[in-house]
Formats: sequence, structure tokens, C-alpha cells
Amino acid sequence: MTYHQAIQYLYNTLPMFTRIGAKAFKPHLKNTEDICNFLGHPEQQIKMIHIAGTNGKGSVSHMLAAIFQQCGYKTGLYTSPHLKDFRERIKVNGQMIDKKSVSAFVKKTKAISEKIRPSFFELTFGMALDYFARQKVEIAIIETGLGGRLDSTNVITPILSVITNIGWDHMDILGNTLKKIAHEKAGIIKKKIPVIIGESLPDTKKVFTDRASKLQAPIFFAQQKLKIVTAQYSHQYLKVIIKDRRGLTTKYLSDLNGAYQQNNILTVLTCIPILQKDFHLPQRKIKLALENVKKITSLGGRWEILSQNPLVALDVAHNEDGMHQLLRQLKNCTYNQLHIVIGMVKDKDISKVIAQLPKEAHYYFTQAQLPRALPSIDLKKMGEAFSLQGASFLKVNDAVKKARDSALPNDLILVCGSVFVVGEVNKNLFHQK
Repeated sequence: MTYHQAIQYLYNTLPMFTRIGAKAFKPHLKNTEDICNFLGHPEQQIKMIHIAGTNGKGSVSHMLAAIFQQCGYKTGLYTSPHLKDFRERIKVNGQMIDKKSVSAFVKKTKAISEKIRPSFFELTFGMALDYFARQKVEIAIIETGLGGRLDSTNVITPILSVITNIGWDHMDILGNTLKKIAHEKAGIIKKKIPVIIGESLPDTKKVFTDRASKLQAPIFFAQQKLKIVTAQYSHQYLKVIIKDRRGLTTKYLSDLNGAYQQNNILTVLTCIPILQKDFHLPQRKIKLALENVKKITSLGGRWEILSQNPLVALDVAHNEDGMHQLLRQLKNCTYNQLHIVIGMVKDKDISKVIAQLPKEAHYYFTQAQLPRALPSIDLKKMGEAFSLQGASFLKVNDAVKKARDSALPNDLILVCGSVFVVGEVNKNLFHQK
């Protein structure tokens, strides 16, 4: 089986959330358990950290991976979805899984796949576990796909669980209140395994403390352990000064320079004392890792700056809370006119997102090339209902080109609304002007 054949099989034969949405979600763990059993239980051979949350879990996953790599540990990283290449989902020491390993795994598991009919996510998570075990990683960072309790990744028993925050997303599957969503995310808390909570509200905090108490899991709230004293943004770095409970302050730079990364940094740093019981993580290497997360792990799409004149930023913000944080980021920027290229998928609460968007911006409504994408003309109509003015484009890069050609040097172009829209952007467009 060639790599191309393997990818076609994964994309076209298996139910895929990216393509068809909630119909691809399997509300049980049996398929993943069967795959792990078939593979000889790789999940029992690896030390892992399990990360859930509405927003921020990708950034936290990459920060932790960067720290372990910088400290010399062979590090696995499993995240989703990908931006450009399927293999971005499965990395060891920042390097994507090789094509031969993908095709060999699909060939090896074809018989059991045809028997139990797993989803795309179930099988590809099995691929990650199998690859990490074969590579003999010393630690693997595992990001949930959706929710937590019934997410395929929840077959693992980690050394640490992390829940970044709770916000409005995937309500059709996770529930229509923050308490219900928190209950699903809290499903990753395991008996006697420590758990870090990045951000919480009074309603969600009790969900976490009750679950942790029931399972005798030590629980730590990042915002009680550490405080941001000051935060300063530039196009290269986010500089923060953080104070601990003893009153000691430490300065950190992060190349994940979105203002919204402040809470993610607190979450990561709260993990460190627990992880230091099993790993040697020197402070100077932690600092160096946070300064170079993008370089170490190849993370993109988080306030990713493509050019300066005009300023062009890509951000995967795609739900109500994510957009709120992104708009806070815009307040740190100086620009003349704002140009927003936006596309969304059908199963988001779109009105809650676009209701926040600034009316004075020029809009370029577009759509990613996948069935879940909301047609750009429909998004344009929804935008007009909120007094957002602009044109619609069937292709992402047509919208991006129009924004590029319309923008003046002191303007800002923002591409957002969907991971899939950001993934389709041709970055070379900004080396031609």
C-alpha cells in the first residue's frame, strides 16, 4: 500500500469529523479499546500527559512538548486537526511521522478496520500510540479531539491530566450548558492522577473539584498558583512577568505571542513542579523552550505573522471564546484599516462568533474546501445581519489575494474562523508584494 492509497483510505473510507461533523463521533471507547488490544496495548507502554479544553489545548500541548524536547527527552506529540499535512498530527521530537509508517499501519490494521469500522480519529489515534511505542518515546503529549469522557484518547492512563478551559463549542455533542461541557472535559480525570485546571468559573470549578475528590485525584488551579504581573506584546514575542504564591517574580518570553497565550503559559508552568518528580526540567531550558515553541514543534496558526507591511496574521480562532480572545489581541495592534478573511463550518454557533466582530472592518467571506464548510454566500448574509460588509469568495486564496491587493502598508489582514481556512492559506502570497 502506498502512502497516497493509505491517506485515501483514511479520508474516504472512515467516518471523519472534519468532513461530516457529529455523525463521525462514536459515543463510546470500544473501538479504540479493540484497536489497542489488536496492537498489543501500546497505551500501556508510554508515559503520557492528557490535555483537554475548549481552547488553548493545542498551544499548551506544543509548549509542553517543546519543554521536554529542549530538556533532552524523546517526545511524542499527538494533536488535531492538521493545517496542511495529515502527518502533523503525529510527531516525535518535532518531526512528522514518516510516510512509510502511515502506509504500513493502515495496511496492518485494514482487516480489523473493516471488522469494527472505526472512525478516522479512532484509527489515527491508534496509529499515534503504535508509532510512539515503536519509537520508544520517553513522554507523549496527547491532545483530546472532542470533549474528554468519550473521546478516543480517554483509553489512556496519563501521569498528568490538564484541562485548559471551558467555553462554548460542540454543544450538539457535549451539552448546552457550561456545566455539562465541563462534565465531559472532566471525564479525563483519572483515579489518583494529578489534574491541572487552567481557567475555571464558579460553576465549572465545582464540577472539577467534585470529580477529582471522588477519584482522589490531586487538583491544582493554575490561576491560584501563579499570577500575571505584567504582559507586553510584540510581533515577535509575548513577554510576561509571573508571580508565584511566595511573591517571587520571573520573566518569560514566548514566541506564541498572542495575548491570549498568557493563561496557557500559566497552565504549563503549573504543570512543571508535578512533572519534575519524574523528569529533570531545568528552569533555563524551560525558558528557552517557551521562546522557541514554533521552531521546536513547528506549530502554526496561533497569531502567526506572515508579513509586516501590511501586517498579516493567521489565527485558528473558531468559536465564541476563541474569537473573544482574538479580538482582545487586536487591541494590542496599531493599524489603519482592518481586513478580515473569515470562513466557518456549519456546526458552530456562528451567530455568537460574528456578533463580536468589528463593524468597521472590510470582510472577505470565504469557505474551506470540505463538506462541513458553511457556503461563503450564506456566511456573507449572516454577516450582513450584523452590519458586516464585504464580498464572498468560493476559495480561500481568492479571498486572501483580494485582501492583500486591497490593503495598504499600514493596514492589518486577519485570517480566522476555521482551522481549515487557515490551513488552506498559501503563505507565498505574502512574499510577492
